[in-house]
Amino acid sequence: MSGIVTRTIPKVLPSPRINHLQHVFKPLVSARQSSHSPLGSTSPQRKKVTLPTLQAMHKRKEPITMITAHDFPSSHVADQAGMEMILVGDSLAMVALGMEDTSEVTLDEMILHCKSVARGSKSSFTVGDLPMGSYEVSPEQALLSAIRMTKEGRVHAIKLEGGAEMAPAISKITSAGISVLAHIGLTPQRQNALGGFRVQGKSTAGAMKVLRDAIAVQEAGAFATVVEAVPADVATLITNKLRIPTIGIGAGNGCSGQVLVQVDMSGNYPPGRFLPKFVKQYGDVWGEATRAIEAYKAEVKERSYPAPEHTYPMRKEDYEEFERLAESSMLS
Repeated sequence: MSGIVTRTIPKVLPSPRINHLQHVFKPLVSARQSSHSPLGSTSPQRKKVTLPTLQAMHKRKEPITMITAHDFPSSHVADQAGMEMILVGDSLAMVALGMEDTSEVTLDEMILHCKSVARGSKSSFTVGDLPMGSYEVSPEQALLSAIRMTKEGRVHAIKLEGGAEMAPAISKITSAGISVLAHIGLTPQRQNALGGFRVQGKSTAGAMKVLRDAIAVQEAGAFATVVEAVPADVATLITNKLRIPTIGIGAGNGCSGQVLVQVDMSGNYPPGRFLPKFVKQYGDVWGEATRAIEAYKAEVKERSYPAPEHTYPMRKEDYEEFERLAESSMLS
């Protein structure tokens, strides 16, 4: 040999202690430990709903489903449940912000909620409601508000209330490339002028006004219109006269689609709350949430929660060493 000394390096095996630590801490490393976890997708993402999608549905007379949402969770569940449209309605003033009516909510507040809803919706077509005072002054004001809502709020279209008198504003907004969902019949922002939340179009003259409003918003460029609190026969006839879809709320099943306030239809409200005649309650979110919170409170009081499976482990030897050091430091 040439004098080169070779040496075999022994393979170092992990000690039983290291193996034990790896076993204990591996799940702790891989698991998410924060109490603030993002909501994950619960089903495969649908194909994105667009204006052509809605127009195709209308052409083949397939009902369009729309529901309101006011934040990320309510938007996320609506999107996952397959709603074609999600409306960030100004009803959030009452159901999310605790206000007396919709006239209190501001454009800035609506935009904030639009942002949250937009993050929760990956497939649904989202619409932001322009609040009272943000579009009535002039078509220019309406356009500026619409630009803010789509640019900052990240929605696909805006909604505004009013018929023929709002046609110039609708025309101004759509000419700038922003889609508009109109709203005729009962317009809640104008409840005081209408004498409260009253059914519209019950008389011949009233029905003709609703029809004229519908035609006016269509000709101004609205891609669809909400028809609220109008007799079913009147709403059906108007739907048949239009080229654009009608989204009914309290207007019968002859409309091109339907919309409800999510809080109302899901039963997420305390017992005794007034609901309009047209609302059907499909769930009991309030009851389920109440039962869950009451059960949590009871288990905390009796110390049955958190149970061992809800806590993080520590090796007995390490705890005993910690306990000894803690005691000695306290004594010193």
